[in-house]
Amino acid sequence: MIKSCLSIGILIFFLTGVPAFAQENIPKPDMKSDMKSDMRSDYKAAALQRKLLIQKAQSEKQEAAKQAKTKALLIKNDKQALKKGIAELRSRIKTIKIQNKTIHTRVNKLKTKEAQLTNALEKTQAVNQEFSEFAGSNAKNLQTIMLQSLQSGLIPGRHGFLTPIINGDHFPGMDDINKIADRLFEEINLSGRVALTRGRIIDRKGKEQEANLLILGNFTGIYQLDKEIGFLLYSEQSQRYFALSKLPSAEISRKMSAYIQGKSNDVYMDISKGNAIRQLTHELKLAQQIPKGGAIVWPILIILLISGLILVERIIFFTRRQTNAKKLMETIKNLIMADDWAGCQDFLESKKFKLIPKVLLTAIAFKDQTREDMENALQESILGEIPKIERFLSTLGMLAAIAPLLGLLGTVTGMINTFHVITYYGASDPRMMSGGISEALVTTMLGLAVAIPIMVAHTFLNRRVETQISKMEEKSVAFVNLVFKKRNKDRR
Repeated sequence: MIKSCLSIGILIFFLTGVPAFAQENIPKPDMKSDMKSDMRSDYKAAALQRKLLIQKAQSEKQEAAKQAKTKALLIKNDKQALKKGIAELRSRIKTIKIQNKTIHTRVNKLKTKEAQLTNALEKTQAVNQEFSEFAGSNAKNLQTIMLQSLQSGLIPGRHGFLTPIINGDHFPGMDDINKIADRLFEEINLSGRVALTRGRIIDRKGKEQEANLLILGNFTGIYQLDKEIGFLLYSEQSQRYFALSKLPSAEISRKMSAYIQGKSNDVYMDISKGNAIRQLTHELKLAQQIPKGGAIVWPILIILLISGLILVERIIFFTRRQTNAKKLMETIKNLIMADDWAGCQDFLESKKFKLIPKVLLTAIAFKDQTREDMENALQESILGEIPKIERFLSTLGMLAAIAPLLGLLGTVTGMINTFHVITYYGASDPRMMSGGISEALVTTMLGLAVAIPIMVAHTFLNRRVETQISKMEEKSVAFVNLVFKKRNKDRR
């Protein structure tokens, strides 16, 4: 359309403007005649050009009309298509409305059914909750029975399937109910069974060992480890067996051994499930507690033995070299006053194994010497006897100091063992730590029990040595005084 309008405008321009242009370019009459022919040719050319433009404009007009007709036809077709689409949409909307009404009806029915199902679900949930609580309560009771049963020491963790039911992590089905019932009947059967088997126990030193086990239902456990036979205690927390810290009497051990070997039909049984035999542990004596101290006990006992030997040797030494100093000096005084030096020497020679006579015998050779010489000889003799008198005294003091240190060392090693047990098994069960704690306490007790009497003996011997040296010095001075008293008397 725009192109046709432009062609028409150009045509009008040429139709109105060309003549005027031609008139303006017409020469005046006074111009030369040869220009007339040029003007005619230009006019013809302009006329031809105008004709061509008119033809072109008409052609473009026809083309534009043809395009307008085509577009009008397209618009008409589009209009019909739109009308058809609108009719289809209206029909579809009508159908959707019918479907929507049907759906609303169905939704209302479903809401009614949902309310009914919700009510039924609430009733079912209440029943299921009651059933779950009932099953959980019975599962918890069964778990308690299993944990307290001696049989769980042979089959640790057999109550594990009950944990999800008790915690509510798993809704119990009929398989679970049947399993609970089966385990309950199984426990009833096991509680009346006598079983002889092999199993792991914690021995009296706190170490894990494998031993022969005799399980008498859920009442009593007996173990045989090498030649040791004793009662077992069962721990609910760790589901393990522990050897009773005290061994039974020889008569009870003999009967238990005979029953295990099939030679007797009688056996001791604690119907209180271990409460009665636990009372035996409160009657431990020192000799029964010593083996619990571990390896450190033996050096402490060796110290006790050495100290005892030293004490016995010292007592024998002082007993054999002891003399009645008062009676001895009276005899010596009488002999000196009688000027019987030979008799005095013979008397002292007869008692030269005694301390005081041996010292005084040294001074006989200096009876004619000065007082200073005699005193020096006696002092030298006393100094020569002091090492014999003080022998082993420093050793005894050293042993008295070492014994409590060894006890402290045993305490440290026992606590290390306790921490090792805690590392492996945790601290939930105090019985697992009893071995290390027992070792720690027993060594400390034994170290002090050995050190105290050694210190008393050391003090006693030290005082005895001091007393003996004092007596030797005193009698030496008395002997010198007697000699010079006799000498002065003879001079007069």
